[in-house]
Amino acid sequence: MVNFIPMKVIPFKIPRSSEEGIRVQIDELPYLYNHLHQHPEIQLTLIQKSRGTLIAGDYVGRFSEGDVFVIGSNQPHVFRNDAVYFKKRLSAKAITIFFDEFSMGKHFWALNEMKSIIPFFHHSQGGYRINGRKQIQLIENLQHIATAEGIDKLKYFLSLLQLLSTKKEMKALSRIIIQRPIKDVDGNRLNKVLEYTFLNNKEEINLTEIAGVANMTVESFCKYFKTRTGKTYIHFLQEIRVTNSCTLLLQDDKPISTICYESGFANLSNFNRVFKKITGKTPKEYRGVI
Repeated sequence: MVNFIPMKVIPFKIPRSSEEGIRVQIDELPYLYNHLHQHPEIQLTLIQKSRGTLIAGDYVGRFSEGDVFVIGSNQPHVFRNDAVYFKKRLSAKAITIFFDEFSMGKHFWALNEMKSIIPFFHHSQGGYRINGRKQIQLIENLQHIATAEGIDKLKYFLSLLQLLSTKKEMKALSRIIIQRPIKDVDGNRLNKVLEYTFLNNKEEINLTEIAGVANMTVESFCKYFKTRTGKTYIHFLQEIRVTNSCTLLLQDDKPISTICYESGFANLSNFNRVFKKITGKTPKEYRGVI
């Protein structure tokens, strides 16, 4: 069993000067910020160099170089790098823009010219993964805005907003729910569960064991986890294992049966069934088509 460090769901306060209308953050670190956290600002992130698992609301899935995501206001999320990032001297790079209805001032969003972007604010709580040509255009704009100053920075920001004003090539991540700040006690407990799962998902984890991590009875834990995440813990664990197996299927030529056991599944038939339920493909189809 691996030791783990308890973490809270951190209510982030995005630093922004009173004279700054657009907050741009450039990360270049051994690994991305790995604490589950939330903030009232909408987040637009380009992964330039990094791989791992994104948890955003009830979404669990892979992220890698070139991915562009929208994280909704107060949506609990974490870009958790793969285990190798915490063991070796690797590099993770990302460009992120934070904005909300207070960016540029309230009167800015009341302008007739800005009406087309208002629905995006109302519908983005669940977050998005950006695809297709829009993804390419957003990447270009994010790379430009990372180094732009003055009116050029505003120009690229307006271009980003225009691209986000339509849902074309934007795939919803999570269910749209009213996101409220998570209390410290809930955040600390949930992060213990997530951290333990990330570190031990290749081993057998039963409900008694994980409920003990949360310091709860099995019955109370199952109800707690379903209420906070919208899914059972067993389904969440299966999603983590499947996302890990997807990486192995694409990066390794090991037999599927070997990947099954290395991903934490007890037998091949269960692996095939769960994998197809979550991805819509069998492991063989995924390896051959993706």
